Amino acid sequence: MVLKIVQAGEPVLRQKARDLTPEEIASPEVKRLIELMRDTMRDAPGVGLAAPQVGVGLRLVVVEDRAEYQAGVSAQDLASRERVPVAFHVLINPRLVVEDPTPMEFHEGCLSVSGFAALVSRARGVRVEALNEHGEPVTVSARGWYARILQHELDHLDGTLYVDRMETRSFTTAENHRRFHAGRTTAEVRAALGLPERKG
Repeated sequence: MVLKIVQAGEPVLRQKARDLTPEEIASPEVKRLIELMRDTMRDAPGVGLAAPQVGVGLRLVVVEDRAEYQAGVSAQDLASRERVPVAFHVLINPRLVVEDPTPMEFHEGCLSVSGFAALVSRARGVRVEALNEHGEPVTVSARGWYARILQHELDHLDGTLYVDRMETRSFTTAENHRRFHAGRTTAEVRAALGLPERKG
């Protein structure tokens, strides 16, 4: 069974989600929600899913970047994105700290803005302090694409979508992204779109 992924325009995507209590984290309902979110993320398929994306205003995300999702990506693209497989994990009541603010700009999409992508600049390295599905404290340090996933998913918990952070001239349908931008560097994409060279 999978859940419906709500789309841009649903109010829950623009509201600040609330923390879960210890009792909620231990409850069968939240354990079931985590299972359903995992299955929904894999079915989409996506590399992360936040509870607001399935209509639930709780500070809960699931993340997984499987090796098979990277199979069709060139070694050069994987290296430039610093993208490596990430095992499935759960983050509850997460708090994000930027560790390396170096801006990294790449195309980003979202399961709640289905069919589109845009260039988004994100910090290269972050640390997230959270609870896992057992209510135990965990600290995750991430760089590159993994850091991007975490920033994207935690944005959802504050009612922020990537379209709020995107380079607006780069907004594209997923089909046109594949046709015109896949395999090109960010600098090449910016040049093709008449955007100034990015500094830093």
